Amino acid sequence: MLRSMTGYGRGEAARGEVSVVVELRSVNNRFRDVQVRAPRSYLPLEPRIHNALKAPFSRGRIDAFVRRSLGDDPSVVRADIELAREYLAAIQSIARALPGVSQGEVPVGLLVGQPGVLNVSETEIDVITEWYVVETALGSAVSDLLSMREAEGRALYLDLQHHLGELRGVMMSVDAQIEGVNERLKEKIVGRVRKLLADRIEPHRLEQEAALLADKADVSEEVARLRSHAEQFSEALELDEPVGRRLDFLLQEMNREVNTIGSKAAEQPLTSLVVDMKAILERMREQAANVE
Repeated sequence: MLRSMTGYGRGEAARGEVSVVVELRSVNNRFRDVQVRAPRSYLPLEPRIHNALKAPFSRGRIDAFVRRSLGDDPSVVRADIELAREYLAAIQSIARALPGVSQGEVPVGLLVGQPGVLNVSETEIDVITEWYVVETALGSAVSDLLSMREAEGRALYLDLQHHLGELRGVMMSVDAQIEGVNERLKEKIVGRVRKLLADRIEPHRLEQEAALLADKADVSEEVARLRSHAEQFSEALELDEPVGRRLDFLLQEMNREVNTIGSKAAEQPLTSLVVDMKAILERMREQAANVE
């Protein structure tokens, strides 16, 4: 079954007060490239997240976004009473030292606003014990992403099969066109040379040279290789494994054979068929670039 390299997956899990959401986004890439964006507190878990994302995917860029939230705010506010007393003493000392400044009560709001009087800290997080939650959310997201990639893969399969059928149809026209082409070219060459040189060339030698030129325009071997590559392409579409690189290679080989046929084509109808085949192969190449 073909799988696309593009898709989206989401998973969520919770345990106690901890809730984790994992979102995965996948796009085309010649290789496998996993990028993880997680809370700083989950830094020790990133190697595990990377490993969990490597096994299910062989190609594509996978961006993972991990979010963590708690039911209750884990922040704790602590007051430094001794530091507040020092601020108070310093303020009162300034008031006494400056004539005309009131020495009334110092507002509490002024004291708590001083640096260091109030400190906010978060409770320690034991991320290893939270791995179960992350792993569960990650597994759901992977399953979701795989389902989408497989659905898009089925669409790619149908599209590539359609284009392959088009290519085979044009190849049948090529077979019909090249039938008897050597004899036609030989007669054409002999006629032109005789018209130009009249009796100044030996008939036997002329026949030999014409046959050699006609053989150089023979594309039957290229057509046979093209047909073989097309058959291998069809077989690869049925494999239950990642075949994107194989499809890329076969398309390169098919394009090479079509280019050679075009360079050797000695008749206009065959040249037109080469243009048709190149257009079909380009559409196939664009689609195959999405296959894992």
